[in-house]
Amino acid sequence: MAARSQPCQASYDAIVIGAGIQGSFAAYHLAQRHRDTLLLEQFVLPHSRGSSHGQSRITRSAYPQAHYARMMPDSFRLWQRLEAEAGTSLYRRTGLVVLGLAGDPELEGCRRGAGPGDILDAAALAQRFPGLRPRGGEVALWDSSGGVLLADRALRAVQDMFRRHGGTLRDGEKVLRIEPGAVLTITTTAGVYRAPRLIIAAGAWTGAMVAPLGLRLPLQPLRIDVCYWREKEPGSYSAGKATPCFMALGLPEAPHGIYGLPALEYPGLVKVCYHHGSPADPEERDQAPQGAPHPNVALLSSFISSYLPGLEPRPAVLETCLYTNTPDGDFILDRHPKHSNIIIGGHGFKLAPVVGKLLCELSLGEEPSHSTAPFTIGRFPGVLRAAV
Repeated sequence: MAARSQPCQASYDAIVIGAGIQGSFAAYHLAQRHRDTLLLEQFVLPHSRGSSHGQSRITRSAYPQAHYARMMPDSFRLWQRLEAEAGTSLYRRTGLVVLGLAGDPELEGCRRGAGPGDILDAAALAQRFPGLRPRGGEVALWDSSGGVLLADRALRAVQDMFRRHGGTLRDGEKVLRIEPGAVLTITTTAGVYRAPRLIIAAGAWTGAMVAPLGLRLPLQPLRIDVCYWREKEPGSYSAGKATPCFMALGLPEAPHGIYGLPALEYPGLVKVCYHHGSPADPEERDQAPQGAPHPNVALLSSFISSYLPGLEPRPAVLETCLYTNTPDGDFILDRHPKHSNIIIGGHGFKLAPVVGKLLCELSLGEEPSHSTAPFTIGRFPGVLRAAV
């Protein structure tokens, strides 16, 4: 939590809005580059209102999209650098099983992205992951790089290192107004700050934040059910037994994919989630969606009964998280079309070190270290409108 006894500094080299994992890494990279950086967060830290909370996230090399697969080696390297700098472990290597139908294009894309890897038949899968029961016609890819990122610990580490490099983190300050210009003015509930460059990494709040700046971005926040399922036999799916993470792609009953992590956060409970949710207003995320309050739990229960028979088919713990999706599923990572010193971006947890580096490079006017062509704002028609 930011100290309130210290006087506010009005001017900075850079301001980052949003202290989730993306914004925190962007601020960390700027501070490493000796830019006097302010990181603003609307909620008091730590909090569970956005997309970066919780103890665990999957990381992997297996991506069906080539542009993400190309970014992952850099991401692994930067995670390791943060571990060394912070002196703490942030990654637990478990391996990853990617399950799907034989010949499925998405599964084939993962195979190319993962590089050298094993295609597991039923016998090999049973040996590697005895708790997973595939159906006929399904195959599995083994990604040995896959594992668990310790999310809460990682977020604290990158924020601590940001401050160690001289950065200023102010939480409990909601941004009220952004005034563009060669030097931008940011008004919050607690002060007024100025800087020649701004990064907006506000997750589900990004759309509303950039609307007064003349952008109507097609961002859809989704309320995701994060479910934990009890082991029937204690320890059978625990991380201590080297149980891998898994993903199920292209299954007719789960078109958006299902993923799972070994028992880690809660003793004896395995995290299995559907990679989709219900449209949500981030300001009202605790209100149950219309109709069934948790529409995807029945889908997950059916999957558990069929594929993970060693788990109880009713969730023992149910939490929520926010995703923020674009129509094509790729994230936005670009300059504002009319205000080039405003950078907008963000994506999933595992790529945060690279995304933060790219946001930093764009804000400094440098050539990005990875192509940002798939992530431009201009790929969506009609996003520009008259600024208020």
